[in-house]
Order: sequence, then structure tokens, then C-alpha cells
Amino acid sequence: MGATGYVSSMAQRPRQRSRRMNLAQTLQTIARGHPDRPAISWEGGRLTYAQFETQVQHIAGALTARHGLQRGERVALAMENGPEYFPLLYGIWRAGLAAVPLNSKLHAKEMAWILADAEAKLCLASPKLAGGLSAPDLGVLPPIVATGSADHRALLAGDPVAAGPSEAAAEAWLFYTSGTTGRPKGARLSHRNLLFACHCYYADIDHIDTRDTILHAAPLTHGSGLYGLAHIARGANNQILEGSFEPEQVFAQLATTASVSLFAAPTMVSRLINHRLAGTADTRGLKTIIYGGAPMYVADLKRALTLFGPKLYNLYGQGESPMTITGLDQAQHADSTHPAWEERLASAGLARTGVAVQIVDEAGRELPPGAIGEIVTRSDCVMLGYWNNAEADAKTLRDGWLWTGDLGAMDANGFVTLKDRSKDMIISGGANIYPREIEDVLLRHPGVLEAAVVGRPHGDWGEEVLAFIVKREGAAIEAAELDRLCLDNIARFKRPKGYRFVDTLPKNNYGKIVKTELRQRLQAEK
Repeated sequence: MGATGYVSSMAQRPRQRSRRMNLAQTLQTIARGHPDRPAISWEGGRLTYAQFETQVQHIAGALTARHGLQRGERVALAMENGPEYFPLLYGIWRAGLAAVPLNSKLHAKEMAWILADAEAKLCLASPKLAGGLSAPDLGVLPPIVATGSADHRALLAGDPVAAGPSEAAAEAWLFYTSGTTGRPKGARLSHRNLLFACHCYYADIDHIDTRDTILHAAPLTHGSGLYGLAHIARGANNQILEGSFEPEQVFAQLATTASVSLFAAPTMVSRLINHRLAGTADTRGLKTIIYGGAPMYVADLKRALTLFGPKLYNLYGQGESPMTITGLDQAQHADSTHPAWEERLASAGLARTGVAVQIVDEAGRELPPGAIGEIVTRSDCVMLGYWNNAEADAKTLRDGWLWTGDLGAMDANGFVTLKDRSKDMIISGGANIYPREIEDVLLRHPGVLEAAVVGRPHGDWGEEVLAFIVKREGAAIEAAELDRLCLDNIARFKRPKGYRFVDTLPKNNYGKIVKTELRQRLQAEK
């Protein structure tokens, strides 16, 4: 056939939309091929992949038939770690809906704000959090279904849905990040974004198969849950630790389970390496520790390498490009003979596979090696945009690049080192804390004239929150009053750990508080 005939033949074919599997279909593939393999395990029970898939089918049917949810609508997950999380998440996706996972440490008022902002049609919650969301002062909320309740059991009895929509560009996860304006922003992540993050895991971090286990000691609603997706797509076991993080539980699992991976905030790694069992516990089952979310001391990394071997991977990412911007791999951690080894341990590593990273000036011009500027990135992992926030989109997404708001430098070999956080973010125990929302709460006190919140260095947590307070003339304020105000309105982990009552706050010529000077005061006190 000649070229003209070929073009004519192609022109007569109907155009087809680009379609790929969504994440629920990756589960279906594994359940068919490995039905009896353990998918979700917890103390006292487990689900095989066949059972996992069956639950997902029933949940999807009930979400559409019983609750009347329409494709593209949003369902919130206000849940602590538990075996119900993944079946509900994948049931949401099988039904063609978008998930809105909520940080379980948030105050009920903060959760209520997100539920309203996201226009969630339903909230699936663990019993404790469901109870908190029943408070009468939270306003109008969507229906709340508590796990273990009759309504939850009804979800598991819905008419099964074996196949769902498969547009990879559809919204899958609305991830609420903290915002400098005092309110979080919802990063809209598609199935393609999350699948790309999974593929980057396989390319950069580890090969995964049905012999592997990921130990979920960190929240499923954040990084640990995201890496659960990569493990589910390859048929690995998801071992869920319920309750707070305890090193003893982790060591016990490593002694009895082979090929274990673990996502951990640096504070979790620190607790492991400084625990009384460190050095004597049987850790032969450990395959990989992926850490990120905050800086980690080089001394701690060296101790972790001594105790665990070359099994550490450092990642840098953010909700807008979930955990997929740069990484320092296991070999780079272990290469102690390299002349720049310590500098590399202190870095965030190289751009991930298929990810572009640059350091740019305010005009977007790429800077030379060593120069400090803003970190920008471009890949299929970058979010679709923010939910109902065109102003934030315009600032953050420019010409296909995500402007992270983080300052850093890149050396001649491509290693990126974080230098500062241009948004004044505080990182405490791996949690992102933004001063503005705490300041907004403190300023509700009638005796507070001005408030400035900054991070103070802390040996275990990286940073802790400290507030500088200027009182109104004649006002008498006790720290306990400010504590109670914070505990009534924001999550406990955001509450300042100390208050400094001062006469004035340092300001520049434009009247803006100079927080750099406040941080320098705290550094000088060390």
C-alpha cells in the first residue's frame, strides 16, 4: 500500500481517547494472577488479593447505588492506620471517584474546613475521628460513615462492580497541603501522576514482587500510603501497624518477616537507631528504609548505615509532585570512599528517572552550579493544579514547571542540596507546619497585638514551634491561655512549644516582620 493510501486509511479510523488503567485496575490484575497471596496484614488478620479485590468491587457498587455518588465526585478518608483503609481507597477509584485523604492528626475544625472546601459528598472515618466530626459546632458536613459500623458493613455488601472507568488523566487524589495563607490547598493528583510515582519507585528505589512486604508505620494518608500503591501494583504484602509508631513493633516485624521496606520520617529513623534494641535486634529482614519529609543529620545517617547496612534511600518531593523530585539512592549512601560522600549525604540527591529539575532565579532563568535559587521541576508526576485556586496555580505552575517554593543549589554533578524554605515552613517530626495558620489562631486572643511563629532547632524533632507575642497595652496573658486557644482550633502537633513575650517584633522598611532575625536569636541561644 502506498503512503497516500495509508494516510487515507488512518484518517478514516475513529479517533480514540487516550485511556490507560487507573490504580484500581492494577489491583484487579494482581488479584487474578496471585489471588492467594497476602495483600493486607495486621495484628490478628489478613486479606488475600482475591479478598481485597472482592471488597473493592462491593464498596464501589455501594458508593454508587447506595450513596448515589457520581463519577468524579470526591470522598474523604478521615482514618488512622487500619486494614479498612486500602479497600475503601481502591473502592473509591473503582467507582470512578476521587479520594480526599485527611491527616488523622488534624483538629476536627480543620477537617471540617477541608470537607467543605473539597465539596466532599461522603466521609469515611475511623470511629474516633468520626466521633470528633459529630460535634455540633462544625457546621454542615457530608454524611459520615464510621468503619465497623452498620453503614460500613453495608458498603461491603454492595452489588459488585468488576470494572471501572480507566481515564489516566482523571482526578484520583486531592491532597491537601499546608498553605502560607493559613489555609491548606488541595493538590489535584491524577491516576497518571500516581502511576508515574509508582514507576519511579521501581526505577529508582527497588524492584518489588510478591515476596516483598511494606511495613506501614507512618500514616497511610500520606507518604507510606502512596508507596503502598506501588507495592499493591506488584502484589506485595502491606503490613499495617495500628496505633502510634513504636520501634519495638518495627524490630519485631524485621525479625520475623523477609524483604521488608519501610517509609519513615527522619524522626522515626532517629528513634530506631537510638533505641535500646538498636545493634542487637535481628534486622536481616530489612530491605529498604525510604526516608524524607525533613532534613536528617549526617551523623544519624552514618549510624543508620552502620546498623542497617546500605539500605537507605532519601527522597525529596512535595504534595504537588508526590515524593518524586530527587533522590539519593542506596549505593550513593554507602559510597564512603567518594571524596564528596558527606556532602552527598547532606544532599537531596539527583533528579528522579523521567523528572527534570532546575535551580532558577526569580525570572525563571537556570542558574549555574552552586548558585542558590528556587527549585523547579517538570514531570508526569506534577499535579493537575490546585482545587479551586487559580491564583495559586498561576504562581506555582508556570510554562509546565512546578515552582516548589524551596531554595536550593545544584552542584556540577546534578546533586541538589536544600538551603532554605522560602515559605517559612517549619518541619517538626516530619510534619509540615506553616506559621501563618498558628498566628491567625493566636491573634484571636483579645490581648495579643502581634504574633510571629518560627521554628527553633530541636535535637530529636528537627524543629519545634515557638511563638513571639506582643501584648496589647495593659493586657495580661498566660501561656496556658494561648495553649488552650491553639488546642481548641488546630492540631496538637502545631501548638507552640514555647512563647516569648516581647515588646516589639523586628520589621523591615515595609513593616513586614523579619523572621530571619527571630530565628537568629534562637540560634544564638544554643
